[in-house]
Amino acid sequence: MMELKKNQLHTVLIEGYSSEGYGVCRIDGRAVFVPRTIVGERWTIRIVKVTSTAVYARGEENLSPSAQRLTPQCLYFSRCGGCDLWHMSYDEELRFKLSRVNDALSHIGKQTLRCEEIIGSDSITRYRNKGIFAVADVNGLPCSGFYRERSHELTAVESCLIQHELADRTAAALIRFMREKKLSAYDESTGKGLVRHVFCRTARHTGDAVAVIVAAGGFGTETQALVDTLRTACPELTGIVLNVNKTSGNTVMSGSYYTLWGKSDIEDTLCGNRFVIAPQAFFQINPPQAERLYDRAVEYAALSGDDLAFDLYCGAGTISLCLARKADKVIGAEIVPEAVENALQNARMNGIENAEFLCADAGEAAQTLAARGLKPKVVVVDPPRKGMQEAAVTAVASMQPERVVYVSCNPATLARDILRFNSLGYVLEKVTAVDMFPRTSHVETVCCLYRQKKDFISAPYEPKIGECLQQQK
Repeated sequence: MMELKKNQLHTVLIEGYSSEGYGVCRIDGRAVFVPRTIVGERWTIRIVKVTSTAVYARGEENLSPSAQRLTPQCLYFSRCGGCDLWHMSYDEELRFKLSRVNDALSHIGKQTLRCEEIIGSDSITRYRNKGIFAVADVNGLPCSGFYRERSHELTAVESCLIQHELADRTAAALIRFMREKKLSAYDESTGKGLVRHVFCRTARHTGDAVAVIVAAGGFGTETQALVDTLRTACPELTGIVLNVNKTSGNTVMSGSYYTLWGKSDIEDTLCGNRFVIAPQAFFQINPPQAERLYDRAVEYAALSGDDLAFDLYCGAGTISLCLARKADKVIGAEIVPEAVENALQNARMNGIENAEFLCADAGEAAQTLAARGLKPKVVVVDPPRKGMQEAAVTAVASMQPERVVYVSCNPATLARDILRFNSLGYVLEKVTAVDMFPRTSHVETVCCLYRQKKDFISAPYEPKIGECLQQQK
């Protein structure tokens, strides 16, 4: 086998994609990853990094450009660590994402069933209802933007094409204020400085918009001046919130929240239901696609009017309330107390009386509900990117629901968890991909697993019920 070394030049054919959207070629049988290349293109590449597990290269000359290649609209593409796919057509992006889901299902999950459908987004720009900008000093001045890939070097960004335009203006106003008042950005390495992040969440239907300033402390006597600056630059805002985050590292939001002006929550409509969303509560960032995703999840749940459903990782109750209109009763569980309060409020606001919510993690909630003798017909899970803990998978399977509907933003952890469910008697029956995040390599997936008719056997799982465990009153 040829020894690959840094700075070698090779002429290659791009044959596939990695999970991050890099083009993949092979040199003497070894996979080489080349960012911003497209399947079918022939390139002259330069090897830039060789490890025992992977080889990376940089494209030097495109010898045969693909018909799917585009001139990137974004001025920061390749410098900012956000988007991955501005160099390709949207049709090619959807092909890549569908292949990403199927590669994970077959290689990680050992599944033979393929995903045959991906639901594309009507909008591929300005689709995010939540824009988060990091704040850091660049050349001695505070700037907002995004960290370069695999680094803590901030790329200053004045306009992000996938964020709501109001998020751009909110970040710009904050940076102007910081420079005028000579306020510093927080430095992760030293723990010194003040401002860490700024984010803006907007509502599609109501016009609500809340700006959250994440800082290591308060603004003291400059607080009112900050509020005045943001309200003048962004008159659409309906609330301004300070999140005092004193944690070390790069956690975006943690700690205490203080409403500086207006209201801290936004209200919006999704799938015909009204929702109140706190700053720290999860809410899908692309509402039109979220509606399509949830519609498919409800379809897969196949509930009748006398069924009981559990919704684990329920957030502010978005999926729960969709299920409640089809089921006899829905019980949702979420570990974030503020999100549970939102879910309770959302159920009351929509006149839904057959939904109950617990504040607990998925495994704890499943065991608590099983101890109450409840037998769900369907369990819906929508975990974070890291997927489900193995104990949570075991706890769900121990209740023997007929169907498990799994909503995932990470095909790799989805495939891993499907394999775990397989070992506990569940078979993958249906799967659909939904493009929630155009221009990035991320893709959402919803699938349905059904229970084979056999007894469940597992080691007992001892839950640790957190102090925030509560039932709907």
